[in-house]
Amino acid sequence: MQTANVYHPRPDDSGKPVLLKQPSKPTPAETWSQADRVASTVPDGTMPAELNGIPFVRWSDVPQSHEAWNTVIGQNDVGEPPFVCPKGKAEAAGVVVCEPDGRVWLVSPSNGYAGYQNTFPKGRIEKNSLRQAAAIREAFEESGLQVEITGFLVDSVRSLTYTRYYVGRRIGGTPAAMGWESQAVHLVPRKKLGEFLHHVNDQPLIKALESALGQSPSATGG
Repeated sequence: MQTANVYHPRPDDSGKPVLLKQPSKPTPAETWSQADRVASTVPDGTMPAELNGIPFVRWSDVPQSHEAWNTVIGQNDVGEPPFVCPKGKAEAAGVVVCEPDGRVWLVSPSNGYAGYQNTFPKGRIEKNSLRQAAAIREAFEESGLQVEITGFLVDSVRSLTYTRYYVGRRIGGTPAAMGWESQAVHLVPRKKLGEFLHHVNDQPLIKALESALGQSPSATGG
């Protein structure tokens, strides 16, 4: 029996429908409240009312302009080092969002884009955009979450970009509102990150996160 095509509920940036070739599946409802388990949702999936005291509610006043994103709440002075992008690489920003229960948010790019099964939210920095603002925007677009930057993590050489990664915490939003670039969002225990992050570009981030958590757990919101 032929399976019906599954499309992402949100079209791509050109307004075209996004066919999900191998749709992801959500985990049982109880996984969200169990800190030692992986919890997963899909676009417009069913979510609990809240987690760790923060409701899952769609971000209602998402910035709608370049200027508004540059003044978005959640940016903080975290003592960042200078950002020196190597020649030939595009500037990008991302954020590792941590929960107080010890789990970390990951996204599954739609159709395994660029060879990533799972990864942290990140994207290129548009002209005249602030790095932290770009990281917050990408987190929302790819995971549906509203986040606050709580610290600097690491600068990472990627395939086409040089990416500044921050650590952050969830202050609102819901992963059910993920944009078309993601076909699933996961909440993964830190000790299981290696089981989910298989791309060589993400391996240094696991080590950087382990180092950051060991030195200053409070910087991650955990």
